[in-house]
Amino acid sequence: MPDTPSRSNLAALDAAHHLHPFADMRKLNADGARVIQRGEGVYIFDAEGRKYLDGFAGLWCVNIGYGRAEIADAVARQMNELPYYNTFFGTTTTPATLLAEKVCAHAGPQFNHVFFTNSGSEANDTWFRMARVYWGAVGKPTKKAVIARRNGYHGSTVAGASMGGMKYMHEQGDLPIPGVVHIGQPYWYAEGGDLSPEEFGLKVARELEAKIDELGEDNVAAFVAEPVQGAGGVIIPPSSYWPEIARICKARNILLVCDEVICGFGRLGAWFGHQHFGVEPDLAPIAKGLSSGYLPIGGVLVSDRIADVLINEVGEFNHGFTYSGHPVCAAAALENLRIIEEERLVERVRDDIGPYFAEAWGSLADHDMVGEAVSIGLMGGLQLAADKSTRRRFEKPDTIGSAVRNHALANGLVLRATGDRMLASPPLVISHEEVDTMVRTARGALDAVWAEKKS
Repeated sequence: MPDTPSRSNLAALDAAHHLHPFADMRKLNADGARVIQRGEGVYIFDAEGRKYLDGFAGLWCVNIGYGRAEIADAVARQMNELPYYNTFFGTTTTPATLLAEKVCAHAGPQFNHVFFTNSGSEANDTWFRMARVYWGAVGKPTKKAVIARRNGYHGSTVAGASMGGMKYMHEQGDLPIPGVVHIGQPYWYAEGGDLSPEEFGLKVARELEAKIDELGEDNVAAFVAEPVQGAGGVIIPPSSYWPEIARICKARNILLVCDEVICGFGRLGAWFGHQHFGVEPDLAPIAKGLSSGYLPIGGVLVSDRIADVLINEVGEFNHGFTYSGHPVCAAAALENLRIIEEERLVERVRDDIGPYFAEAWGSLADHDMVGEAVSIGLMGGLQLAADKSTRRRFEKPDTIGSAVRNHALANGLVLRATGDRMLASPPLVISHEEVDTMVRTARGALDAVWAEKKS
C-alpha cells in the first residue's frame, strides 16, 4: 500500500474530488476538510493527532463506541466465508437470517418480520411504498397520503426528504412530492406559548385528527414521526403527546410509523423509542445503532398486521436493493447486538449513565444563555436564549449555535448545532468521568460565547 498522504494533501484531494453531504462546498474547500484518522472508545483523533470526545456518536450511531475489535473480527470471518450474496430469487444467508430473528426478538410482540435496507433513508422510502401496497391489497387503494411533522427528519431520498419537514430541503428539487403533508411539532419551548407542556402536547397531537378530517380518512395511509425529533433539535414531546397520537391513529384506521433510525437500539434506555413511550407502531424504520455505524445497514420492522397481508395477499412485493441483508453488514450488526446485550448497554442507559447524564447535562440550565437543558436517555438538547425569563431567542440562531459548537470543538468536544439548539448524543459506553468532561467543556464554550456577546 502507498504511504498515506499528508493532511494537507488529503484536504487538497478532497476538495478536488469529494462532494460532501449537506455541505457548502465552496466554503468547505476553502477551509479544508478535517481528516478524522482513528477512533477509540468515545474519542476520535484527527490526522494532526488532536483528540476529541465525540459527544455526537458519529451521526447518532456509534452506540458501542469506537475500536471494537470484536466487530472487525466478525467482519473478517464473514468476508473470508462469503463476502456477498443477494437475498433475491429465493436465497438468503446465515447472517441475514439470524439478524432478522435477533432484531425482532427485541422489537415488541407485534413485530415478527424485518425488511433490510442499507440506510435509514432507504428504510423510509421502503415503508412508504409498503404502506400504499398494503392498503391497496386490503381494498382501500385511495389511502395513499402520508402525514408527517414540520421540522421532522426522515432522510434525504425523495420520499424521505418529502416526509421530513425541513423547509431548506424542500426548496431543492421541488419537494415534497404529492401525497405528503405536514402538521406541527411538539416543540413546547419555541411554540407552546402560555400553555403547559401537557396542554400543548394534546393540542399538537390533535392537529393530526384535524388533518385527517381535512384530507378524508379514506385518503390517509399513515402518520410518521420520530419518537424524539433528532435533527430537528432533540425535541422531546410532552408526556401527553404520544398516547394521544396512538389513540387517534387507532380510532381513525391510520398506520402509525415510528422512525426509530436514531432512537432505536438503546439510545433512550429502551431497545426502541416506541417502547419507551408505550406505543405500538405498525411500521418502524431502523438503521444507525443497528450496526453502531460500523457498516451501512438499515431496515423496516413490519408488524404482523402488515406482514400477513404482504405474505398472503400481495404475493411479490416489487421492491428491494442489491445489498438488502448484505452478509458482511449483517455479521457486523449481529456482533454489535451481541455486545449491546452482553454489556447490558440498554439497561445501563436506563438505570445508570442515562440518569447521570440527565443530572450533569441539566446543570447547564443555570447558564445565562441557556433557556432549557433537556435530555432523555443519552440524547441531550440545550436551547440557547437571549432572555431566559421570556424565552426570547437570539436574532441570528445559526450564528450563535455555530459559535458554541466551534468553541467546543476547539477544546476537544464534538457537539451539533441545529440553529440555536445544541445537541448531544454520546456513545452508550461513555463513563461518568467522560460525561463530566463533556459538560465541563460545553459550559466553557457557553462561557466564551456569552462573554463575546456581552462585549
